[in-house]
Amino acid sequence: MATLTSPSSFVVAGESLVDIVFPADGGEEEDAVGGACLNVAVGLARLDVPTTLVTRIGDDRLGSMVLEHLRDSKVMVPEDSVVAGGTTSTATAHLDAQHAATYEFDLHWELPAQRLAPDTLGLHVGSLGATLQPGRASIQELVAQAVEAGTFVSYDPNIRPFFLEDPDTAWLEVLELARGARLVKLSDEDLELLRPGGKAEQVCRELLAGDETELVVLTRGGEGATAFAEGSMVEVSAPPTDVVDTVGAGDSFMASMLALLCEWGVVSGGTGALAALDDDRVALLVRAAARAAAVTCSRRGANPPTRRELPPTWPAG
Repeated sequence: MATLTSPSSFVVAGESLVDIVFPADGGEEEDAVGGACLNVAVGLARLDVPTTLVTRIGDDRLGSMVLEHLRDSKVMVPEDSVVAGGTTSTATAHLDAQHAATYEFDLHWELPAQRLAPDTLGLHVGSLGATLQPGRASIQELVAQAVEAGTFVSYDPNIRPFFLEDPDTAWLEVLELARGARLVKLSDEDLELLRPGGKAEQVCRELLAGDETELVVLTRGGEGATAFAEGSMVEVSAPPTDVVDTVGAGDSFMASMLALLCEWGVVSGGTGALAALDDDRVALLVRAAARAAAVTCSRRGANPPTRRELPPTWPAG
């Protein structure tokens, strides 16, 4: 079992891949490094949080693209993330007239057992890395280690329809991981795929009932986002945005929330620190994340903002 020995950092564990993007206007395809967990790691690092990405890529041309992208954003990558003779995963994204993306995947996801370092700041998991076997088993073990150590965990199911076979089974798997996470984020698209016809508040409060869960945030694209905590619900509208595409917007939202929670001492504050935030603070958290996501929507691809690209008053404005 490999031990993550990077200097004290926030660990993101999950898939890395290369997006092959076909624009809605029929322009030439573009290759771009992506993957939900990779995007969260990049978003965190660009917001000045020391970040390690636990992932698997091949020692091929696309794998080199992934490593260069991560190193450019100062994301730390364990040496054993590169598989000799391996193939780097790809996702083909087709953008529609509303700039939303649908995907086709060629994934290779195996993750040897890992051990969190004692000084890990927090752990984020989600999307395909937390869905597909055999890698999911290693993700589950990492979450179990974090819970036992009292380490902050966040989770974003980020469901991909291409891999969704049975919504009921998928929902049970989401609940299994979510119960170990203090912060859970999901989108209205996730909700509709997992619980078709389900009432948003009821579904989110089912997630909130998890053993460790203290806050659930539901994003609704241009309609804003809603945060659910014990005994409260906070709604935030989305900022006006000239949308180029929505690729990676949810990942920027997630990374921004985590960066602020690190800055506010919530991540290191132990059990109950997130639940202790009052409604005004939760609203600020969600509104700031929406502003960061809007920056990503305003430019092509999963390109989360750096702290210097956000307003000087961020998160307040």
